[in-house]
Amino acid sequence: MKRKWLLSAALFSALTLAACGDDKNKEEIHIGYFPNMTHITTIVALEKGFFTEQLGADIEIKTSTFPDGGSFMEAMSTGNVDYGTVGPTPALNTYLKNPAHEIIAGAVNGGAVLVTRADSGIESIEDLKGKKIAIPTFGSTQDIGLRKTLQKAGLTADDVELIKQAPADTAALFLQGEIDAAATQEPWGVNIETNAGANLLEGADEFAWGNESTNTVVVATTKFSDNNPELTEAALRAHVQAVEFIEENRDEAIDLFLAHIEEITGKALSEEEVTKAFDRVTPTTEVKEDVLQEMAKISLDADYTTKDDITGLVNLEFLEAAKQ
Repeated sequence: MKRKWLLSAALFSALTLAACGDDKNKEEIHIGYFPNMTHITTIVALEKGFFTEQLGADIEIKTSTFPDGGSFMEAMSTGNVDYGTVGPTPALNTYLKNPAHEIIAGAVNGGAVLVTRADSGIESIEDLKGKKIAIPTFGSTQDIGLRKTLQKAGLTADDVELIKQAPADTAALFLQGEIDAAATQEPWGVNIETNAGANLLEGADEFAWGNESTNTVVVATTKFSDNNPELTEAALRAHVQAVEFIEENRDEAIDLFLAHIEEITGKALSEEEVTKAFDRVTPTTEVKEDVLQEMAKISLDADYTTKDDITGLVNLEFLEAAKQ
């Protein structure tokens, strides 16, 4: 398997990638994902060889990792990623501007939390008014989830100060007293709790839509899926395999995740933290279309998009075929 690790948007831009040309009967697939717990289905499918097993040894598998949904969707929009996992908000926001991809399966529900600095005085969502809250980036799934959580308390994003901050660096800002709270994905939520003594204000079962929250989805470009339906279906069979494997082999899945992250980042995560974070994610193939529609409405209200009609975004035909 050929692996091409892209660890930042800048590095991605600097690399010269071969033009895709005509995707008809393509002999390769370029898979994108994030080095996060919420992308564990893709990570396990790679580590266990499920993609190779389902796609066939004659199909070259290229992989790229991304720091955020914006850079992932840019790569997909320019034809440098065919298939992968991403947060639903970047997927739908990009679709509303350029409908050149589809959500073809769910990947993870839950997996996002809201943590607060221990001395911030925050004991409820209402207490967030006037506070500084870190999010991975503007328009991210955690951003939209935070806006949903604020709505439940009668607040809006105008009542708080949103600060864009990479999840891996958020614990340091807690310790420096520069932010009061953070809406983040796992394993970074547990990391902030452990290393910065943060409090868990809303866990994955409460934050945003709770256990119904769609955190990660599987997407493919329509150019790729239309021209390569068999490869698309095969990739989803690998995804289904990964979901089932994780459900039945929890400890091994955690070990695979830890090894994979260390391999591509050069950093070893705490097994204790990752094990705790694992309990906050729910690997799945299900797509919560009603949640996606509400996300689109919140994105529109936040001026991230100019419309919220996501008709055609979700196509589960390949998933249904993969499950047969």
